[in-house]
Amino acid sequence: MASTNFRRFWAGQTLSQFGTRIGTLGLSVTAVELLDANTRQVGVLAAASTVCYLLIGLPAGAWVDRMLKRKTMMWAALTRCVTILAVPLLWLTGHLRIEVLYVVAVLVGVVSVFFDVAYQSYVPVLVPEEDIGAANARLEATAQVSTLGGPALAGLLMRVVSAPVVMLVDAFTYLVSFLSLSVTKDAEQRPAPAAGSERRLLTDVGEGLRFVRDQPVIRRLAVSMGVSNFFATVVSTLVPVLVMRTIGFDSFMLGLVMTCGAAGGVLGALLAPKARQRFSAGAVMSCGLLTAAFFTVANPAAAVVAPHGKILAGAVLLLGEFGMTVGALLFNVTQVSLRQTLCPKNLLGRMNASIRFVVWGSMPLAALVAGWLGSAIGVTATLWVGVVGSVATVLPILTIDRVMTSGLGPAEARKPKAVR
Repeated sequence: MASTNFRRFWAGQTLSQFGTRIGTLGLSVTAVELLDANTRQVGVLAAASTVCYLLIGLPAGAWVDRMLKRKTMMWAALTRCVTILAVPLLWLTGHLRIEVLYVVAVLVGVVSVFFDVAYQSYVPVLVPEEDIGAANARLEATAQVSTLGGPALAGLLMRVVSAPVVMLVDAFTYLVSFLSLSVTKDAEQRPAPAAGSERRLLTDVGEGLRFVRDQPVIRRLAVSMGVSNFFATVVSTLVPVLVMRTIGFDSFMLGLVMTCGAAGGVLGALLAPKARQRFSAGAVMSCGLLTAAFFTVANPAAAVVAPHGKILAGAVLLLGEFGMTVGALLFNVTQVSLRQTLCPKNLLGRMNASIRFVVWGSMPLAALVAGWLGSAIGVTATLWVGVVGSVATVLPILTIDRVMTSGLGPAEARKPKAVR
């Protein structure tokens, strides 16, 4: 397990994960704090970061399967490094504009789709079959650490230097990722092109979409996740504006809020298997979504209580973000396991790509809506819209246990599912 090749790969990707978290916060702070972006522009920036999932989310997996995965990751890492460098360089020369951030967000998002798909498929190429579980556990552990520590580290750095300069750290981590991949060795061979491969690509994509449409449980999950992600994106798009402009905190507090949310996510992931042992899948998922909706109230509530004290507003924000992600992960871990159980193995990849297209494809539209509503009716009022919408996300799955019982039989439907 502890091979030199894996250690090189692991070290590079750990730094890259930290860089991604730092860069995400750095772009938002640069827009709000230095370029004085309005809420509509913040919405466009968030949409630019996620529109890639809508544009290439479905075919990316099939394309990556036809490439060498390590080479794909290398060029994706190098492209991200060069693209991110544009932000501090243009800021130092006085030419940084919000349009530049839009372009950077789109380019980084597109290459990140390819990197992530290749990354998820590379471990079986790099390590023996018996070590795959241990390798993924190590990679996931460092990913969680970066999610917890990255935003706080970024906020701390931005107390010392400006946000564009912090983007240099992001670019450096991508360079390290490229270098670590360049010295990693594997025996992967480029797949031979199949006859009629372009037609087969469209056929494969269509099969995945039809399965999601026709499987009653997974269809309900897709609708629920699509609605949930839409309103979650409406809220998350405006959180930087709420924290730094409406309430008046600095970038460190924004990083702390994001870190607190990641900590709640870890707790939710730990609680989900235990909850599933005692309750049905529908009950756990419904409870998770309602819990997340309840704590989403903390965002507009923090703006309401801010005139009575910023400390109180900060406490409300931290508690709300923590509780919201506990509920979100209770739902997410359970629904992922349920999808894996109900989907044939030969369709898993295409089913996941179809779900990702539906769920993540709603994010750019939600970000644009958030920016437009934030300008039209105000940040706080838009956050209340997000709260109401979050409650509605539970509606498609309220009867999901009954659907599973009718389709699978009572014993199979109620049997606890292992979380994988």
